[in-house]
Amino acid sequence: MLALALIYGVMNIISFVSLRNISAGMFTIFAQCKILTTAVFSSIILRRHYSWTKWRALVALMMGVLLFSEPIWGDPEKRKSIEGGNAVVGTVAVLIEVSLSGFASIYFEKVIKTDPLKLNIWERNFQLALGSLPVYLIFISGEGGGTAGLFGGWSLVAWMLSILGAAGGLLVALSIKYGDSILKTLATTGAIILSSVLDHLLLGGPLTPSMMIAGVQVILAICNYTFDATITASPETEATPAKLDEEDENPPPSTPRETA
Repeated sequence: MLALALIYGVMNIISFVSLRNISAGMFTIFAQCKILTTAVFSSIILRRHYSWTKWRALVALMMGVLLFSEPIWGDPEKRKSIEGGNAVVGTVAVLIEVSLSGFASIYFEKVIKTDPLKLNIWERNFQLALGSLPVYLIFISGEGGGTAGLFGGWSLVAWMLSILGAAGGLLVALSIKYGDSILKTLATTGAIILSSVLDHLLLGGPLTPSMMIAGVQVILAICNYTFDATITASPETEATPAKLDEEDENPPPSTPRETA
């Protein structure tokens, strides 16, 4: 879990590096690749087989979320290049962050579902937080604590955001434990749609016709993935027919009782 904690810490730092070098619009576009990287690492690490219907649903989901976030990357102000930034460094950083995100989700799922120690979610999250703490302390100390100082800037809003972030981490861990990383990704994209609708109703946020069409596309993609009834062959099921044929060709020797 120490390696996983370091990965999560590095991911957050890389996100800041990328946002310092590329615009928020470009970052949003590349960030949607997390949907596919999670599925790819799930196939490699957990040896899961996904039907073509589910792969198409994931691609449609990624495109739908990308279209739904058009107010971000379509805004000319947010497409402007960062002054003094390096576009190559920013692009490489966000691609590394996207790849690490997919790997970390699947690795965490493998740990909590095949845990020989049988540790609960609270203990695993405590391990992650404890392992990530040195990474943040090193970077904070390297910058001298910034303008607020080493332990400054903890306002009421900062405390509330910290508590919400911790609660979100626990919910993510529970969704992975009792579901899987792909379902967690589907829930996250659905939450983007719901939060944007509530933002429009309560705070007057943007909700353009293209966003509404993209929202319907996201919901349809989630339904296509969730209700796909295609039976995919796993390594165990693929080996079963050959094993049965071998047993038919070489039947076990009969016992003395059977002979009698």
